[in-house]
Amino acid sequence: MPELQRINTLPINLYSSTGQDSCELSTLIWHHFFGDCNVPWPGRAWKPLTFSNPNFTRIPLDQKIEEELFPYYIASRYYPVCIGEVLRDRYQIVGKLGFGASSTVWLARDLHGRRHVALKLFINSESMGGQLDHELTMYKRISTSAARHPGRSAVRELLDFFHVAGPDGCHRCLVHPPLWESVLTFLRRNPVRRLPAPVLAFVLRRLFLALDFLHTECQIIHTDIKADVIMFAINDDSVFTAFEEQEQLDPSPRKLVDGRVVYLSRELRMPKTWGAPVLCDFGSADTGDKEHWEDIQPDVYRAPEVILEAPWSYQVDIWNAGCMIWDIFEGGHLFTGHDPEHQSYRSRAHLAEIIALLGQPPQALLDSGKLSHKFFTDQGEFRPSISVPDSISLEEKETSLEGETESKGRFLAMMGKMLHWDPSKRSSAKELADDEWIMEHIVSIHINMYQRAETSICAFPDECLSIGPSQGLVYALGRGPFANVHSHAEAVRIEAW
Repeated sequence: MPELQRINTLPINLYSSTGQDSCELSTLIWHHFFGDCNVPWPGRAWKPLTFSNPNFTRIPLDQKIEEELFPYYIASRYYPVCIGEVLRDRYQIVGKLGFGASSTVWLARDLHGRRHVALKLFINSESMGGQLDHELTMYKRISTSAARHPGRSAVRELLDFFHVAGPDGCHRCLVHPPLWESVLTFLRRNPVRRLPAPVLAFVLRRLFLALDFLHTECQIIHTDIKADVIMFAINDDSVFTAFEEQEQLDPSPRKLVDGRVVYLSRELRMPKTWGAPVLCDFGSADTGDKEHWEDIQPDVYRAPEVILEAPWSYQVDIWNAGCMIWDIFEGGHLFTGHDPEHQSYRSRAHLAEIIALLGQPPQALLDSGKLSHKFFTDQGEFRPSISVPDSISLEEKETSLEGETESKGRFLAMMGKMLHWDPSKRSSAKELADDEWIMEHIVSIHINMYQRAETSICAFPDECLSIGPSQGLVYALGRGPFANVHSHAEAVRIEAW
């Protein structure tokens, strides 16, 4: 403790240190301030595996792959990961899972914890600036909030954080539980690009529990809710064992450029059972304990107050969720914002579509918007720079619940609770988690397909989902005879315990 107290007084920038000693010190300071969120499990540690098979495919030097394809790619910004190496004397790299403009993602063996984890290794700190600092602040809020809230497990967990020194600077690494595919990927498996009602209901129950936890316990606004940031956990460790064996027997193709190895990513095989969906990606999140005016959200999901540059808060997540729900259940955007004159997204076209669905905005909202004068007169009339589409109701736009009058009515009622001009009239995440349409599908999770069922039971049934791909979820999402099913009566059976 005296040593940590001494470190606490040092004039060190936690997020911009370079060099091996500085990286180690930054990690030490981080754990001093924020605690060790990844205490090793008791028992004997795993031994490192050997990845020395020389029979891998050598990719030609003039062939760009993976992160090299980004237009602003600079090799020296990336940490030169080698499969088989051990980081922080704990995490052994097994193989590459993916890449992005600012990071690469790797499956690793947690030798101390005797489990598999996903490592997200960022480009060097000088290139990142303060971008990651913000995300870490959000994770700090999450990690210190109420652990017993039912939405806590519906938010992706940060297991650990550390710095590693590379040849060209210090790199930060986030450690997460490995996840399988996102809801967006599941949608793409389905020829009609829709989620069946029972699957959607379960995903939404988890999403709204997560948002209630973030809003009420953490004071966090996500601001970027999309189908690709809701991902399914993996309840099948054999997926990781198979990945390891495949990497040892058939090593990943790679290329060696100026002493650096660039690997091709390897996919995890389809698990026998999935875990429950979790909400990920807090890089765009912000705190709800201050006033916001910034431009946020994907274009087609922007809330009216965001478009008009009025103050916004937690309710933007509710509007965002409503628009996303329409996408993943109806197979198309509720609002496109497509401007026929510019042939691209424009705020004026987006507002015109909202008017067609919801009518004119309340004057109080217009009075609070910095850009309201650009789109509306002082009397609250939409300026005639673009025509407003013919009025249309949600019921007229809905096409997936034909013949299910009662269920359709409950679904549209749920949608209506999220889609209000006035943010204060939108339902809270807690209210939506218990919505009648969702709960009619989720009394408890018991999915039966082909007279076979696998049931996952835990302390909180909402946190659990265990479905064999031959029995349920994959078939409901486009890999079997029920690919185009949208009725829970046709595809699944949900019962009380």
